[in-house]
Parts: sequence; structure tokens; C-alpha cells
Amino acid sequence: MFGDAHLLVAADYVVFAVVLLLSAAVGFYYAWRSRKQGTSRDFLTGGRKLNALAVSMSLTASYMSSVTVLSNPAEVYRYGAIFGYLSISYVLAVVYTSEVFLPVFYRLAINSTYEYLELRFSRATRLLAMVIFFFNALLYTGLVIYAPALALNQGIFLTFLTEVFLVLWRLLQGGLKAVVWTDVVQIGIMFAGYMSVIIKCVILKGGISTILSDAQEGGRINFVDFDINPLRRHTFWTLVIGGTFGWSSIYGTYQPQVQRYNSCKTIKHARLALFINVLGLACTLTLSVISGLCLYSFYKNCDPWKAGQVSSPDQLLPYLVMDILADHQGLPGLFFAAVYSASLSTVSTSINAMAAVTMEDLIKPRIKLSEKKLLLISKGLSLFFGIVCVAMAGLASLMGHMMQAVSIIWGVTGGPLLGLFSLGVLCPFVNSKGGLCGLVTGLAAAVSVSIIEIISPSPPEMTRPLSLSTKGCNFTTDGSLNWTTPLYLLISLTTRHAVQWHSPSYLYFCVIGGLTSVIAGIIISLLTDFAIGTVISFSYCFITTFCFCSSTHHFRGIEGDGTDNVGQPNKEDGINKPAAGKFDNTRVSSF
Repeated sequence: MFGDAHLLVAADYVVFAVVLLLSAAVGFYYAWRSRKQGTSRDFLTGGRKLNALAVSMSLTASYMSSVTVLSNPAEVYRYGAIFGYLSISYVLAVVYTSEVFLPVFYRLAINSTYEYLELRFSRATRLLAMVIFFFNALLYTGLVIYAPALALNQGIFLTFLTEVFLVLWRLLQGGLKAVVWTDVVQIGIMFAGYMSVIIKCVILKGGISTILSDAQEGGRINFVDFDINPLRRHTFWTLVIGGTFGWSSIYGTYQPQVQRYNSCKTIKHARLALFINVLGLACTLTLSVISGLCLYSFYKNCDPWKAGQVSSPDQLLPYLVMDILADHQGLPGLFFAAVYSASLSTVSTSINAMAAVTMEDLIKPRIKLSEKKLLLISKGLSLFFGIVCVAMAGLASLMGHMMQAVSIIWGVTGGPLLGLFSLGVLCPFVNSKGGLCGLVTGLAAAVSVSIIEIISPSPPEMTRPLSLSTKGCNFTTDGSLNWTTPLYLLISLTTRHAVQWHSPSYLYFCVIGGLTSVIAGIIISLLTDFAIGTVISFSYCFITTFCFCSSTHHFRGIEGDGTDNVGQPNKEDGINKPAAGKFDNTRVSSF
């Protein structure tokens, strides 16, 4: 680890191994329980028998990926505690999800979120959304797998091999139940890893007041920033507005999260799981912010990144761990076990979700198979996607700072999908043409701003990184830092002087994609199906949305009669009764 991997002692490896064995044991337990029975649906959804507390902890664990554990403190270290405003976006996003999306998805009892899009719009819309999901999941999971290798900075092959063995073995044995209950174990390990660092820092610094005082002097306590400039990286508005859109796309449309709360035994448990999860998210963010302030308090006079002691800001927290916990046998192992646990939770969930989407969207509609064969295919898909995700981890090494890379990925893919699903649930007058065109237009807009960010990244006066010093360093460097320049940075260095515009904050990418999808979908629908009834429906949509009357009114959604949102047969789709026999008397709207 940064040339000091030998500092890990036997006790650290013992702690690390125990964590892996605990995770594997959960998979074995659920395999043993379901050895005489089980279907592909049980494997992918847990049989819809899970309780709210377990699912809420699993939702939090999936958010608390290895990227979060490593990158959030580094973000606070570089840009200040204003990052904590994201907690407001958690609340707003969960409220929106629980009132708009949850009633629809839970009532339909679908395994794949994108099955809804065929019921509401068309098969083409469903397939395009599925492609976007796979692009998102593979890139994001690659980053999550790469993070532990970045933290250790040694034995990358061993790191990938461990991920493959443990995640796939557990998934192949126990399905979603194993994922959820292992997350319950791992969330405790992750919090313990964070707390071990924070408590030791507080002890060494003589109290939390010293850490806060150092942060104040260094400008890290910067909550008073209400600048509305969309080019600024972090302000109250970019974090709250951008964060709300981003987290709404995750909880409202992203298959792994929807699959989790859909596995609850009742809709009340599902809604409760979402709101308990907010507490978990807030606690996680608080630990991240405090860890970032601890980083600054220790390295305010000698920044390891500028001094060349680490190759990336994402390695700062592991560097601190080895700096202050190396004398406490087992604690460094606990921290790196927390990083691994965070990675395993997210990766296992993503693999399970990709298997579910493939099964429900591609295989079941086309091939009639027995439940036994479907179960075997589900496990085989888990194995396949696990191998692909590990391969994607190699690409992750070229994507630069992980936190921003993840946010850009979510902005490009999550924003258009959020807009599309919102159109489907909230706007009954939007037809299949509007839905598909809205998705394509939103995706084009999000990709465009991300390309601008690559070509011409925002200047320091917009991102405003806080000052870092090396004046207190008592070592010298040879000037040859041990990192490779990320691919996106190489492109920007060669083109930044030729381009005169700058992109908005990376947090607004999701906003741009989502709003573009909504606006384009509405316009195309009005142009292709303009009628008095559409105008009335349009007005009704905004009145009921404004009044938040989702519990007492119903939009004209698709029912089991094979008609689309405006009561016309889905001729363009070539599909009649797409939900025949399964969704009779069920509306695909929360209104």
C-alpha cells in the first residue's frame, strides 16, 4: 500500500478473512434453506417476503459502496463540508420515490423495472432503457471493483480474484435473500471501519473541537454558499437540486434499488424501508464528512497528494489509516475489510439486478422454459455478468477521480430514465412516440454536456478547490509521481485552449437529462396526438401533481385491454395485451 503493504500484519489478514467468510456463510445458509425448493422469481426477488428493516439496511449498504467509503472523505478534504447538503436531497428523493414510483412498481409486482416501460410505452422504449441500464451498471460496478485495488495499490489481480470468488459464489447460492442479509452484516462492518478511523483521529487530536477548529481555519466549514451559478461545482443549489434528481433516478428507476424494496412483504414495509434508509444515508454521509475533516486536520500542512505520496485523492483515507492505525493490530484490516464489504454489497446487487433484467426482458418473453431451467439460467447469468464486471474494472482505472466519474455516469444514464419514468407515471397524455423521443433526446443532451466536461473541464474559479499545503512535509520527492494521467484529462489538456465554453456542475448532468426528456416527451406527444382530450388530460396532470393527490385519483394508464395511454391499440409496437393474464385490472400509474 503506497509501498508500505508490509505494515499489514497477521491480525489484519485474520480480520479481513473473517469478513469474507461471514459473507460467504450467508450465501451458503440460504442455499441450504432453499435446496429442496425455489424458483427463478424467488432467486431474483427473495419471494417478496423480506421485512422493512433488513431491506432498508441493504439499501444503505448498496449506496455505501467502496467508491463512497474512499471518495466522499476525499471530496470533503478538497472542497469542504458543504458536501453535507446532500442529506437534504436524500429526503426529497425518497419522498418523491415513495409517493410516485413505489405504488406503481409494487402493485404491478414486476421483476424488471423496464417491464413497466413496455406496458406504458412500447417494446422499443423498454429495450433502449435496458441498454442504458446495462451501460450504467457495468461501468459503475467496474469502478466499485477497482476501488479496493486502488486502496491497496498492490495485488490487483488478487483483489479482482477475491471479488469474483466471493460475490459470484454467494450469488449463485442464495440470490437476493443472500444479497440483502449479507448487506445487513456488511453495513455493520462498514460503519465499524469508519468509526475506527474517526475515533483514533479524535484521540490523537485531543478532541473533536480541534478537528473542527482546523477545518474552520482551512475554509472547510463552508456551508454558507447559496450562489445560483450552475457552473459552480458545489453550492447549496447544485447539491440539493442536482442531488435530488440523482437520487430520485437511483431509487425511482434503478433496477437494484427497485428490486430491493419490491422484495418487501407489503407496500407498507417497502415504504418504511425507504424512509429508514434515509437515516442510514444521513449517518453514512455524516461519517464521510467527519472523516474528510479528520483528513484535513492531519494533513493541513503536508498534503500527501501534492507531495506525491499517493497517486489519487481516493487513496488519502487508506493513507491516513496506515498512518495512525498501523500500531493497532487488526484495525487496518478492519478498515480494508470495510472497503471490501462496501464493494461486495454493491457488486452483488448489480449482478443480481442485471440477471433479473436479462431474464425478464429478454429470455422469458421469447422462450418457454421450466422453473428449474429458469433458475439455472439465472445463476448462469450471475456468473456471466460477474466476469464482465471484473473486466470493466480495468477501464475504471482510466476514469480519474471516482466520485466525479460515478456522478457523470449517473447523470448521463439516470437523468433520461428518471424523466421517462416520470412521464409515464405522472403524465397520462404522453404517448409511446413521446416517451421514446424523450428518452433519446434526454440521453443526447446528457451525453453532450458530459463531452463538454471532458473537452473543457470547469476552471478552478468554478470548482473552487480549497488550499492544500506541503510546507510542513519533512520528506522530499523525486518529482516523478506514481500515477498515470486519466484518459479524460489527456483529452482535456490537448483541447482546453481551443474551446471557450464550460460545462455546468457535474451534479446538474442528471437534471439536464431528466428535464430534457420530460420537455421533449410532452412536446412530441402533443404534436403527434393533439386533441381536446389530450389538452384536458395535460391540465389534469399538472393540477393533480401540484395537489399531490396520488392516493385518491387514477390516471388513464394501460390496463389489461392492450391499449396505450390514450386508449389506442399499440399498433406500432406489434403488441396486444402485453400484460395479459398478469396485470388484469391493474393500472400502471400511481394516480
